Amino acid sequence: MKALVYNGPRDVQVKEMPDAKIEKETDVLVRITTTNICGSDLHMYEGRTDMESGRILGHENLGEVIAVGKAVDRIKVGDIVCLPFNIGCGFCANCERGLSGFCLTVNPGTAGGAYGFAGMGPYSGGQAELLRVPYGDYNCLVLPEDAKEKENDYVMLSDIFPTGYHATELAGVKPGQTVVIYGAGPVGLMAATSAFIKGASQVFVVDSHKDRLQLAEKIGATPIDDTEGDGVERVLELTKGQGADCGCECVGYQCCDRHGKEVPNLTMNNLVQTVKATGTIGTVGVFLPKDPGAQDDLAKEGKLAFDFGQFWFKGQRIGTGQANVKAYNRMLSNLIHVGKAKPSMIVSHELSLEQAPEAYENFDARKKGWTKVILKPGK
Repeated sequence: MKALVYNGPRDVQVKEMPDAKIEKETDVLVRITTTNICGSDLHMYEGRTDMESGRILGHENLGEVIAVGKAVDRIKVGDIVCLPFNIGCGFCANCERGLSGFCLTVNPGTAGGAYGFAGMGPYSGGQAELLRVPYGDYNCLVLPEDAKEKENDYVMLSDIFPTGYHATELAGVKPGQTVVIYGAGPVGLMAATSAFIKGASQVFVVDSHKDRLQLAEKIGATPIDDTEGDGVERVLELTKGQGADCGCECVGYQCCDRHGKEVPNLTMNNLVQTVKATGTIGTVGVFLPKDPGAQDDLAKEGKLAFDFGQFWFKGQRIGTGQANVKAYNRMLSNLIHVGKAKPSMIVSHELSLEQAPEAYENFDARKKGWTKVILKPGK
């Protein structure tokens, strides 16, 4: 099969690899028809993780079931399925509680596994023609009859739509509240969409990429251009000095200041300033336990200079961690099915798998207009 393989920092290549296959009786084999490039793929692409060379990337995947193991009961050949980026077993203590992102079975020694991701187990990614899905009955979301028609919408259920929704869950967004979101990338835009689904009265989206802020405005959010570093002041001005009721961090540890310099604590400390006293912050941007490639000594150890004094004094709360996709994907699928959500509106490029190396290069360079890239293996 053809697959996108990580060779080393900023070096990915489409190669012929051994076909994915059924390895256990609980496995499902999927022919991938759509797979996305995620912003967190860039952490590995840039060499900022311990990703091993020779591995296949890709954790946002959708396709058609072409084979099932003997122990698979629910999933059938021919089903069109979307696959949560995090792999769960369905029966451990965390999966039973709905915390599928922290499965205790699939990656022994830690909590949580994922496709094609550093530190998340040995599982190959789906930027390929075929993908093995462990515990297929649990991990496959069977899509409704309009799956092919709305494929570019449904594939967002693999990660960014549930992750954006998870940010609003962690932040405790309620009807009528105001929300400030740092980051107008795909997850930030999905968080804004989710906040409106939950009934937020006003959503501020802070970023310095004007093309992405235009998308935020398109979905009804108030764009805050932080190019000059005055985003905090602007949010406070628009909330009469009080700050927003809730905040979402959708950037992660590689956030940059207006000069383009990485400042890992920037968004978190800005949220402390722009969320009101007693407000809640939801953090879904990726922060790693170790970042050897960081310019900041604290960040190399996975630590931040966090404004804890102000955070404590304001009585704020914070929720963190990756999304438990299975807790949300079926519900969000229903919204897509009836036309109340269209996450494909953020897609900027639809390319073949063979064009993936070029797509990574442009997406990593944050070139204007490169918001969300989807790949179509086999086309």
